[in-house]
Amino acid sequence: MDYDLKNFMNKSPRVRVCGLHLTKNGILLLKHQGIGGGDFLWAPPGGGIDQNENAKTALVREFKEETNLDVEIGDYCFTNEYQDTQVHAIELFFEVKVTGGTLALGRDPELVEQILSDARYMPYKEINLLNDLNKHNAFQFCSDATQINKLRGYYFFQNI
Repeated sequence: MDYDLKNFMNKSPRVRVCGLHLTKNGILLLKHQGIGGGDFLWAPPGGGIDQNENAKTALVREFKEETNLDVEIGDYCFTNEYQDTQVHAIELFFEVKVTGGTLALGRDPELVEQILSDARYMPYKEINLLNDLNKHNAFQFCSDATQINKLRGYYFFQNI
């Protein structure tokens, strides 16, 4: 089912899954145009859980759609709840292991107008230098981007 971005963003709350694929050189992130306080946002791959789909199956599907990578889901890390005037999302973060495919920017089939503009392994130092408005708010809960997969528990970020 296709949504336009405005109507899609107004749906609340939305349960999402996100995958953390870290390497010694960086973490896999997607650039989303038109969202975030700086008009774009770098965030780990992921998306909404569909009806009759479990979290792990959803994350495997989302990774394939957005990055062309096949993944195996690892440990559950943390829950991030985000709320602003347009979005209320509850995100479940998991570690992932890439098992196949070649990294390529995919698309979000739920959106008519695509907002994904880049997919790459971003070096940790570069993430740490980004304005907080241009990176997923979960990075604000750790002192260094290399530690994002060490977060455990529940985090709440309100931007209202």
